[in-house]
Amino acid sequence: MSLTGHVVLLRLLFAYKPTSFLRQLSSTSIWRSQSPKLYSNQPLNKSKLPLNWGSTKYKPKLRVPFYAMADDKIEEILGPLRAAVKEQGDLVRKLKDAGDELETKKAVVELKARKKLLEDKELELTSKDEDFDRPRMEDLLKRRFFYDQSFAIYGGVTGQYDFGPMGCATKANFLNFWRQFFVLEEGMLEVDCSILTPEPVLKASGHVDRFADLMVKDEKTGECFRLDHLIKANLEKIGKEKTTAAETKDRISTILSQLDGLTKDEMSGILVEFKITSPTTGNPLTEPLEFNLMFSTLIGPTGLVKGFLRPETAQGIFVNFKRLLEFSQGKLPFAAAQIGNAFRNEISPRSGLLRVREFTMAEIEHFCDSSNLSHPKFADIKDTVMILYSACDQMDGKRPSKIPIGDAVASGLVANETLGYFLARIQTFLHKVGVNPDKLRFRQHMGNEMAHYARDCWDAECLTSYGWVECVGCADRSAYDLNQHTKATGVKLIAERKLPAPKKIEVVQANLNKALVGKNFKKDAKAINDYFAALNEEDLLEIEKKLASDGAVEVTIGQATFKLGTDILTIGKSEKTVHVEEFVPNVIEPSFGVGRILYSIFEHNFKIRGDDAQRTYLALPPLIAPVKCSVLPLSNKSELNAFVTQVVQQLRKNEVSVKVDDSSGSIGRRYARTDEIAIPFGITIDFETVKNETVTLRERDTTLQVRLPIDKVGLTVRDLSTGALTWTEVLNNFPKFESQEA
Repeated sequence: MSLTGHVVLLRLLFAYKPTSFLRQLSSTSIWRSQSPKLYSNQPLNKSKLPLNWGSTKYKPKLRVPFYAMADDKIEEILGPLRAAVKEQGDLVRKLKDAGDELETKKAVVELKARKKLLEDKELELTSKDEDFDRPRMEDLLKRRFFYDQSFAIYGGVTGQYDFGPMGCATKANFLNFWRQFFVLEEGMLEVDCSILTPEPVLKASGHVDRFADLMVKDEKTGECFRLDHLIKANLEKIGKEKTTAAETKDRISTILSQLDGLTKDEMSGILVEFKITSPTTGNPLTEPLEFNLMFSTLIGPTGLVKGFLRPETAQGIFVNFKRLLEFSQGKLPFAAAQIGNAFRNEISPRSGLLRVREFTMAEIEHFCDSSNLSHPKFADIKDTVMILYSACDQMDGKRPSKIPIGDAVASGLVANETLGYFLARIQTFLHKVGVNPDKLRFRQHMGNEMAHYARDCWDAECLTSYGWVECVGCADRSAYDLNQHTKATGVKLIAERKLPAPKKIEVVQANLNKALVGKNFKKDAKAINDYFAALNEEDLLEIEKKLASDGAVEVTIGQATFKLGTDILTIGKSEKTVHVEEFVPNVIEPSFGVGRILYSIFEHNFKIRGDDAQRTYLALPPLIAPVKCSVLPLSNKSELNAFVTQVVQQLRKNEVSVKVDDSSGSIGRRYARTDEIAIPFGITIDFETVKNETVTLRERDTTLQVRLPIDKVGLTVRDLSTGALTWTEVLNNFPKFESQEA
């Protein structure tokens, strides 16, 4: 072992005391000789953690992923925890195969607890020596007005933030690069859909029914708490106490396993049973109240059209599928993209930009044929090595795997080439905008997390001082959304594929007397025709039975019900030759949470100068830096002003954003100010400029400088900002300038 390895080992031994840790583990229930069924119902005795219901100021460690530091001693400590997770994962599989739904849910709760303990310990043991000072970073972001709480002079609103000049420019540069990287390079169709969404659209998508949560209020202060989170936190705390009886622990395990499916009355009974009060004041709580996470509104002056502020941007793309398919000349695959704000009325928003009520999303819906999920450009990215944390690895307590995406698709770990292609592209994009590669992983949804319609789903997670944070979701959504909107509207959202050879098929179809439909139903005639045109064979046969028995059938379209007799509607069978067949396209959806990614980038690029602990700065990549270049005249003397104007004009001519700092402070202090707002390059105009029309160019991260002619400034900084030129190449092309930053 190297000298460095011995030093790391000694630090671990003295800092973490693995012997006492293992002794503590040996006293917990999972290490005792018990039957699987018995110990699966007993929560793991995790170390006590405070209930953080509000914002708590603290100075957390900046942690790096455990795969970045594969030390044998660390694995020796983590081994028992990994074994515990695998043991529970095997039990979950066994119970699931046996069809024991209740015991499976209980076992999953315990599996999550063991996974959490393992991950917490992994992060603790692999933390670096340096401290990450979140309050200092937040102070910088607020002081330089990257963003701040909305309506601050009125006391602010929790979960809402305003972006200032620097934050707005950073966000705009981020989104511009997102458009270039995805929309332009992949030939996507961009749309900008309405934020106000009628209720039937979100009813069809499932948001109206699924986005309702239960909450309770503090009877005296009115403070609100999400009920399931409150119950979970309190019961976990009670379950960890040594004085809690075994019967109570078993009862808690049962409740936690069923928590997602409990009714309002059942949850109310749990509040009474365990005497749960407000976690911040200890005051009594109100009865549970239903709370929809969508912001509701009324569209129009009559108030008759109910609507919501959209909770995601995807539905606008789905409802415009027919128009987009026409624009794509009826050919698949094609992708549509949208950038816009979405709204979720979070009960208790927290963690800064990570959980807010209004947020920007950048979403892609890639429509393709489910019978062919290959991707024409997959060969270009198949060797991209990614850190994949599969569902099986999570259940077995294993570390994530570093694996080429081509191998992951070939082995079936990632469902198909198209999904794999987007995962690799997402990783490349995140690296380019400043996410630290050592703090990025792709975690697969486990069976209990996966949406019922999804075939596969992976989250790009960034490691922050808040832990692993989901920043991008990439899912194979199958044909769920298009099917749902087809059922709700009667409009077929389908594509066609050409058959290898023509074939004859028997079809069941609705025959409408269009003259009578128009006469009897007037303005609703088109909706009725579209409704019957969209029905499948099974539905038509059911209608045929109804017509035969009752002589008429009632159909509901939207909010209206129509009655059609046999004089208007008949169902018939016929044979026809077809050259194409219809199908509902499959959808691959990458969904980017812009605020979460930006926050992760800020954390990953917050730096402190090694020679001066008071000097902090943001090392944002030039691609997304809010301003690309600063211009700093060494003096306010008039002979330098003409050169300042000349340099600024040249930079702007080359589309380089610039900030002039001609204040009276020292050049070192002005450098520090521009570093704080992440400006990557700085041009200093000094008295040598007057003599030979040259200036110095400084790079923020290394603080190295070169001297170059004024007429080369614009192109050089432009190419540095776009990545067409590297700083190493600049150092090789121009003479180095030695100067102290005093």
